[in-house]
Amino acid sequence: MSEYKSDLLNLLSSRGHLHQITDAGALDALASKKVVTGYVGFDPTAPSLHIGNLASIMLLKRMQDAGHRPIVIMGGGTARVGDPSGRDATRTMLTDEKLASNIAGIKGSFERILRFDDSPTGALLINNDDWLSKLGYIELLRDVGQHFTINRMLTFDSVKTRLDREQPLTFLEFNYMIMQAYDYLVLSRDYDCQLQLGGSDQWGNIVNGIELTRRIDAKEVYGFTAPLITRADGAKMGKSVDGAIWLNEEQLPAYDFWQYWRNTDDRDVGKFLKLFTDLPLDEIARLEALEGAAINDAKVILANEVTRMVRGDEAAKAAEGTALETFAGGGAGEDLPTLSVGAEGMRIGAALTALGFVGSGKEAKRKLAEGAVKLNDETVQDAGFLILPAGDSQVKISLGKKKHGLISL
Repeated sequence: MSEYKSDLLNLLSSRGHLHQITDAGALDALASKKVVTGYVGFDPTAPSLHIGNLASIMLLKRMQDAGHRPIVIMGGGTARVGDPSGRDATRTMLTDEKLASNIAGIKGSFERILRFDDSPTGALLINNDDWLSKLGYIELLRDVGQHFTINRMLTFDSVKTRLDREQPLTFLEFNYMIMQAYDYLVLSRDYDCQLQLGGSDQWGNIVNGIELTRRIDAKEVYGFTAPLITRADGAKMGKSVDGAIWLNEEQLPAYDFWQYWRNTDDRDVGKFLKLFTDLPLDEIARLEALEGAAINDAKVILANEVTRMVRGDEAAKAAEGTALETFAGGGAGEDLPTLSVGAEGMRIGAALTALGFVGSGKEAKRKLAEGAVKLNDETVQDAGFLILPAGDSQVKISLGKKKHGLISL
């Protein structure tokens, strides 16, 4: 028997997205009888989103799959201030040009995953700068500021953590929660939006928006948070030894994106299939029950499904083909990261660093000494070895079993 009446909450709960709901019974009843409009905010602080953001995009996708309307809020206004949540230091201020460029760069991720059309459940993409930049300071203080107390704001984790560590929290950032709360009020008025979704670290910001909307317009709205996703090894989801796993091809080649999912810990396969794919739950149960080498088949399915959704079918096929050729056939697939060198060639340690396989020359020397580096499948341990491709040929360079690249003139 289902725990909830609505398809929306049943879907979110069964796929592992549920952490907290402000009023589960009321939201469940509402979603059972009407199309609910809900939103998630994304601050465009980089030219691409990463897979930490993918968890939030999936919340919107689940909404649409359950017959409701998702709104993507581009934080063109809030990004000018910076969310202190989860931060140990003040964010870098972004110029108008950089914000516009970042927004243009990340729109494609939403367009591939969500359905944008004029139907009652068609997704919308809105920039909160449209109203925040027009909001006068006196107006903000009088109409909105009176509903916030400093006492309460100081209790939120995003503020409290910084103060406890005696790290600076600017007045600019302190206003972020007021601006985000005002977003909810505007969306409630203009789009009949009754639900804000986000990661569990956004709970305080979401509650602020709910309370502001109730106090000013006496309207009931709701909040939903998903658990912050960590891997079985305790690391934060979306990070690798080389940095963030970006959704855009320009920031991370499709093969590297695919390979991240293919290298998933055995213990995370079922969880990630539930969160990041549309595979039926019974099929996921079968896949996560696989043992030994067979679990690798489930990891390939996970990598293919996520890459197809985020990058497209062709990218998924190319990445899988490259992996098959590189690992199974001992060859070098076309989708591997490539490094071009001059006629004078490049020392092997520098090549490892340039490809991002290691973070420093010191680490490169250590990996070489360990015998972890191969050129065309032959071990090289000499840190001074000069890689000099002949003519139009390519040299395959490998670090361990999982990192491979091509070097050409």
